[in-house]
Amino acid sequence: MIVTAAPTITPMKYLIGDVQGCCSALEQLLRQIDFSASRDHIYLLGDLVNRGPRSLHTLRLLRDLGTSATCLLGNHDLHLLAVAQGVRRAHRSDTVAEILAAPDREALLAWVRQRRLACFAEGWLMVHAGVVPQWDLATTLALAGEVESQLQSADLHAFLEVMYGNEPSLWAETLAGPDRLRFAINVLTRIRYCDADGRLEMKAKGDTAPPGYTPWFEAPGRRTEGVPIAFGHWSTLGLINRPDLLSLDTGCVWGGQLTAVRVDGGRREVVQVACEQAQKPGE
Repeated sequence: MIVTAAPTITPMKYLIGDVQGCCSALEQLLRQIDFSASRDHIYLLGDLVNRGPRSLHTLRLLRDLGTSATCLLGNHDLHLLAVAQGVRRAHRSDTVAEILAAPDREALLAWVRQRRLACFAEGWLMVHAGVVPQWDLATTLALAGEVESQLQSADLHAFLEVMYGNEPSLWAETLAGPDRLRFAINVLTRIRYCDADGRLEMKAKGDTAPPGYTPWFEAPGRRTEGVPIAFGHWSTLGLINRPDLLSLDTGCVWGGQLTAVRVDGGRREVVQVACEQAQKPGE
């Protein structure tokens, strides 16, 4: 009798852009890629919650995926922690109230605090927003780790109180304390534009660079040049699919698409699902 070996199924690795509480779109996307938590792995590039209609369900789904999902934190996820700690007031368009009223609130917030701000896997440096030209791969991961340690510390409230602000706008190795951490957070979760020296411009949100500035990934002399980078955060860019760059916030919460890209084995397979509009620009 001839015994035929069962076909080998290659585990799939996908990067996924900003979900922002659009849990139905995430569930549809996972079905479309035939995701199996026992076999595959997904990397979510931050802004897991807020503005979409099912932020609570999104957190529960991702938490329950355990080690089969690596979830980075974005600015909206940090905003959730700040509101929960009483450091910031909820905005009119926020959709985090159901999380804060949930019976498993504390467990969910504890889970959020344990998430990362950057990772390197499958040949990709993954962040929510971007990097400055002075940082290399090792520096980016190290600074993300410094912020992660503060988020997980007993001094969370004190840290969140000094987290917000646009200064300092220029990186220096000598930055220390709140200035160092604030700069790192602004780069990892908020950056869009910087100048040739790496000075941040934190007000512009569209796809037209202010005079003297350029998208961070076009900055000359960037020390991560040659390191493929995947990011979200910047929905007006749409999908950018370059050999060295993946921009994956395709505006799901605005009625765009939720995007996943398969990257295992050097693949570059793009999968998208249409999203129902949960917010209108300007709201």
